Amino acid sequence: MKHDRWLPYYLIAPSLLFMGAFFLYPFLEIFAQAFTQPDGGVSLANFTRIYQDFNFWPSLKNTLLLTGVVVPVQLVLAIGMALMVTKMNKGRDSILYIWTIPLGISDLAAGIIWLAILEQFGFLNSFLSAVSVIDAPTSWLNYQNAFALFLAVVVAEIWRGTAIVLVILVSGMGLIPKEYDEAGQVFGASYWQRLWKITLPMLRPSIQSALILRTLLALEVFAVVMMLGGSDMPVLMSETFDWQFLYQQTGAASAYAVLIMLISVVITGCYLKFLNVPKEAR
Repeated sequence: MKHDRWLPYYLIAPSLLFMGAFFLYPFLEIFAQAFTQPDGGVSLANFTRIYQDFNFWPSLKNTLLLTGVVVPVQLVLAIGMALMVTKMNKGRDSILYIWTIPLGISDLAAGIIWLAILEQFGFLNSFLSAVSVIDAPTSWLNYQNAFALFLAVVVAEIWRGTAIVLVILVSGMGLIPKEYDEAGQVFGASYWQRLWKITLPMLRPSIQSALILRTLLALEVFAVVMMLGGSDMPVLMSETFDWQFLYQQTGAASAYAVLIMLISVVITGCYLKFLNVPKEAR
């Protein structure tokens, strides 16, 4: 009996050790480095340094703007795609498989794919030249075409990351009892009324999880931006990389990491508060 009481703790011990070694310890180390000076003193000098850097505000603006555009579009697309998949009788698995192919592609590979499409002598310019839309190849991915560069990153991120939101929402829709929708039909509710009054409210836990996960990933976007924009479109993660590996300033890089974490915590808290998932639905 005594052994059975401790069995759950024995079972979760390996997971706790793994989390502590590879997540908790690095987090505490980075947090400490962000507030520590080379002489061992504790101050906000690292945060002052990155705040005064000329790339700080552009990287913060680009990251928040990218997140604010990509995540809502992905959510709307994923809801529409999930509704289509759940209504299909034939070919459902095949369509879902095709739509989730980007899940198997790394961020860097996705960036390379879209670079091959959008670069000056890429597939897009070749096609536009072939159909006489443009006279000469156009350079889309540079600071002179800032809007085109931002749009290219948005499209690449939407293509790459919508699949994870789709999988979460399809799983959530599968948990909604069909009796609720059938009851709505019996009482004369239209499709849109059933969607707004039944489906989406009951899908709220899945929407909350998808938004949190996708927002955290959007705030950490790096490889796609580096492949398409490089230094022409700084983001918070690219600045973290530059301060760590180019400038050899671990304290400043840690300050950027702490800033990203704080933004993530604030946005996650907003999702938890405003979506307000009932306890019984969690």
